[in-house]
Amino acid sequence: MKTQGQNILVLILLIISAMGYSQIKISGKVSFKNKGVAEVNVTLKDTYDGTTTDAQGNFSFETSEKGTHIITFTHPKYENVEKTVAIENQDISLNIDLKEQISEIDAVVVSAGSIEASDKKRATALLSPIDIYTTAGADGQISSALTYLPGVQKVGGTEGLFVRGGTGTESKIFMDGSLINNYFSNSVPGIAGRDQFNTSLFKGNIFSSGGYSALYGQALSGALMLESVDLPDETSYNFGISPIFLNAGFQKLSDDKTYSYGATAGYSLLSLMQKLLNFNTDFIEAPQGLNGDLNFRFKTKSGGFFKYYGMYNSNKMGVRSESLEPGYDFSLVKLNGKNTYHNLSFRQKFGKYLLNVGGSYSYNRSDLHFSTETNNMEANRSQLLTDGNYLNFKAVLERKINRISAVRGGFELNNTDENLNFESVEKHYKDLISSAFIETDLGFSNALSAKVGVRAEHSSFLGKNNIAPRFAIAYRLAKDWTTSLAYGIFYQNPESKYINAPADLGFQKSQHYIFQIQRASEGRTLRFEAFYKKYDQLIKTFNVTPDKEQNQQIQTALNNNGYGYAKGLEFFWRDNKKTFENIDYWISYSYLDSKRDFLNYPVSLQPSFAAEHTLSAVAKRFIPEWKLGVNLSYTYAKGRPYYDIASAFENGKTVNYTRAEGRLKDYNALNFSLNYLPNIGKKDAKAFPVFVLSITNILGSKNVYGYNFSANGSRSSAIVPPVNTFVFIGAFISFGVDKSDDAINNNL
Repeated sequence: MKTQGQNILVLILLIISAMGYSQIKISGKVSFKNKGVAEVNVTLKDTYDGTTTDAQGNFSFETSEKGTHIITFTHPKYENVEKTVAIENQDISLNIDLKEQISEIDAVVVSAGSIEASDKKRATALLSPIDIYTTAGADGQISSALTYLPGVQKVGGTEGLFVRGGTGTESKIFMDGSLINNYFSNSVPGIAGRDQFNTSLFKGNIFSSGGYSALYGQALSGALMLESVDLPDETSYNFGISPIFLNAGFQKLSDDKTYSYGATAGYSLLSLMQKLLNFNTDFIEAPQGLNGDLNFRFKTKSGGFFKYYGMYNSNKMGVRSESLEPGYDFSLVKLNGKNTYHNLSFRQKFGKYLLNVGGSYSYNRSDLHFSTETNNMEANRSQLLTDGNYLNFKAVLERKINRISAVRGGFELNNTDENLNFESVEKHYKDLISSAFIETDLGFSNALSAKVGVRAEHSSFLGKNNIAPRFAIAYRLAKDWTTSLAYGIFYQNPESKYINAPADLGFQKSQHYIFQIQRASEGRTLRFEAFYKKYDQLIKTFNVTPDKEQNQQIQTALNNNGYGYAKGLEFFWRDNKKTFENIDYWISYSYLDSKRDFLNYPVSLQPSFAAEHTLSAVAKRFIPEWKLGVNLSYTYAKGRPYYDIASAFENGKTVNYTRAEGRLKDYNALNFSLNYLPNIGKKDAKAFPVFVLSITNILGSKNVYGYNFSANGSRSSAIVPPVNTFVFIGAFISFGVDKSDDAINNNL
């Protein structure tokens, strides 16, 4: 027995010795850019052996395996690494360098010059549709809400987006990639047209105040890219009523959620509010409008998606104002406007490729009748009739290179056919702008990306071509801090309204330089942006007065000798319920230094639509226990310059000169609105009403937009808002869709 026990003991000692001898130590360090990486999983593949790196990136473990094996190194933010090793009788030391895991969510996005609000994961959501509806003073209009962001001027007397020293027509608006030629309604001189498109039609937007993508053109200053909704969440019906308008609509979603269709209709009339409020404008015919739209959307079996939207709008108004010309008591102008817009788009994936095809057609007719009134007798009637047909087609093919890199290219056709008749001026303007473009997104890492593109255009009217390169780069400085730099050349045809006589014209040109620093974290956004824009080949005009009784002047293009610049600094801060409970607020400030010698300007001047300093503040608070949303907004703009410019014929040529000039008073407006949702939180509610009270310019500031002058310059009158303080009350009721959560989460 003793011998047997000794043998067993010897055998155990031999096994222990063999096991101790066979344990091999594998150690090393895992790094990224020469810095150790913690929490990396290190595993001997197909075994239970492994470990995790420490704070310095070091690791160490033992194994009894022999032969050729694979060691894996994994971490969520880095690409997986596999290392083949031969395990024999010696310890193994490894140093591993990781590569960053390229991720669409983590990657830095080029954002110089642009503000995005969409459902895309990479978007920086700064202004969503619900933001627009709940911004006091915006009246639910996208263009009005944008004036509370840096870079957009509050001009007031005419429609358009006035961006960083550019005119309202130098910014273009697109829907699903296609140009909208009649985004604003027709109007009379001195009163701005309104948005014709319902904000709820769009699920997101990208507003670029410069340096925008090569996919878009014909805009010297900026671009607003609107993205319409796809399929609705569910079938719904809605109804709205106020002293100003009445509207109703529906959206029907199929049971299998593959298609939907819907329509809305509305009528508006301002006559009741004229009796209740003290209007500055004497409306001899109260503004009224009739509008309707319809849409359908459906998915194909192969994964494609069709969207159609069609809109029709008609509006009328008549205005009487004191005549500036001797011998007449009043000047009268009446408008009868009609327009329609149709947009059809299709997108489809083909393997690694994405095809987007879209087209739009729009028709716009503005019929203005001018006359004078003396001793209650109307005379000196004249008519300015303009109508236009516009066709747009665009095709874009995109191929993903990896998760954050892609290349896309395509072509676009823009056809314009316009007629104008006014006294001795008659014209028929036709132009086909053919464009081709290519652009690539280059993701070098999660911290560095670039966008490089080029666009080429040909105008049949001008008979000329252009090539416009675009470039932008973004770099992440720290976790929440990014910086972007953008440069681009942009071209735009002369506005057709100035082409009333033969002239050798070419493209107008601008160059954009934009630098941005942004900090974006959960619920907070901070942006600083500096920009410089150089304008060349701007249109120069001289004044023609075919209707002397009405002093209605037409500016006629002379040449492309105009030039100018715009430079400035912008600041934006938004805090969404992070600092103050249930309070969402933002502050924006813009400094603008701009001068131009263009149109009928006799010398280089600060444009009459450019304010040096603009400050806006918006605050929103939802009080759940009261089911009430409270919204405030304030805008200040330093007084803009104004000019009375006339033309004279001297020494055989037309000369423009300034007869009078000055500066407007500073602009101030404090706006207030309430939203009451009585059915929030109610179970089994059938209807979801929202009651709205809105007061624009609650302090009654007497703002001035500019001045009109008589033919000889001896008399003038101020261009002012139709009403200093406007009060709106209304009820909006939806059936089938409970908006309670959206209302609370988005601070309605």
